Amino acid sequence: MTGSYRHVSSLAELSVIAASCTECALSEERKNVVFGSGSPDADVLIVGEGPGQQEDEQGLPFVGRSGQLLGKLLLEIDLSRDEVYIANVVKCRPPRNRDPRPDEIDACKPYLRRQIELVDPAVVVTLGNFSSKLLLRTTTGISRLRGLAYEWWGRYLVPTFHPAAALRGGDRVTDDIRADFRLVRMIIDGRISFETPQADVDDVVPTTTQDECTQMGLFGGPPQ
Repeated sequence: MTGSYRHVSSLAELSVIAASCTECALSEERKNVVFGSGSPDADVLIVGEGPGQQEDEQGLPFVGRSGQLLGKLLLEIDLSRDEVYIANVVKCRPPRNRDPRPDEIDACKPYLRRQIELVDPAVVVTLGNFSSKLLLRTTTGISRLRGLAYEWWGRYLVPTFHPAAALRGGDRVTDDIRADFRLVRMIIDGRISFETPQADVDDVVPTTTQDECTQMGLFGGPPQ
């Protein structure tokens, strides 16, 4: 697996390194590395799964119909795309939009870890089953995970449906995303803190210590 990139001091520098990455087979067919976009000082960092065809062609995350819906829902909580930071678990498009494989995820983990460290958001929002299960280290599905804010490495993580699911599932799924985004707004407004009583999430996500997360190798330790 690639190094930790702890020595990299800016997103711009990290993006240059990622642009020439050949750590996994996804690099062989990509048109562009889709590193991320948005504010380097964002309170909210959004994590999707991986680039699709349009993202691969343009080199930017969430530029298709899902991205348009994402932008609309962000505006409803008074956030523009320029005010958040958007990234993906993997930076290159998997063929035929299949799920990323373990070796591909391993190759990209250091990039995502350093992105989170550098942006240092108050809230990480995971879109869909894949990124939510990966970051929360659980097999529990997004339908059960969503609707809660999870304490995660000194910040909050709010899982929600992927906008693509809302395009397929209609108003009900869209309204669920809206509700989760309102939770994000409450956190960044200071209306929810670590001292605020939260729902007991142990019944949703199996209890996992930070040491266990380190051993499982998602990030190799909490972002600093």
